Amino acid sequence: METMNSWFDQAFSPAPVMAILRGFSPARTVELAHRGWDAGITCIEVPIQSPAAVAALVAVADAAAERGMTVGAGTVVTPDLVATAHDSGAAFTVAPGFDPVVAQASIDAGMPHLPGVATGTDVQSAAAFGLGWVKAFPASVLGVEWFSAMRGPFPTMKFVATGGMNARNASEYLRAGADVVAVGSALEDEAQIDLLTDLFASR
Repeated sequence: METMNSWFDQAFSPAPVMAILRGFSPARTVELAHRGWDAGITCIEVPIQSPAAVAALVAVADAAAERGMTVGAGTVVTPDLVATAHDSGAAFTVAPGFDPVVAQASIDAGMPHLPGVATGTDVQSAAAFGLGWVKAFPASVLGVEWFSAMRGPFPTMKFVATGGMNARNASEYLRAGADVVAVGSALEDEAQIDLLTDLFASR
């Protein structure tokens, strides 16, 4: 399990940002992925909630391989979707909640898993399973104080703030204790890309 945790350590080390590309055509998803990579974002997530989304993941995975980048599959909530993610070229999986069956299936398939958490019970369950990285979701609803509060009982757990995150509030969540922020629409906004680049430079 430590190898899986260190995978995320390395994946997020260049920049404290993950981009989520949801609901775009395969061509547009690849275009935005390249924009993110060019800006210094090394981790891209493509949620796979439909056949069209799976096609977008396959396209981005192919583009990622050419550039030496990584792409993950999001909204992976069943073992069947774990298999789909693996077959589509995903390097990691992301889920909105913590399900040990899904987490184990992903790990067995060689893909680190990032589960969603929203409570102390969630975080403790993920930690007991051996996971060192979790996705705090929905972060904008949980609020910045949630992250500072969780640092006390879980000082070694690493959090990816997801849901309602953008370049304008990212620094606030990072200061509060989030290790990474996951942004969605930011890659369509040149101003936000510039802000994200400034954020990298300040760390």
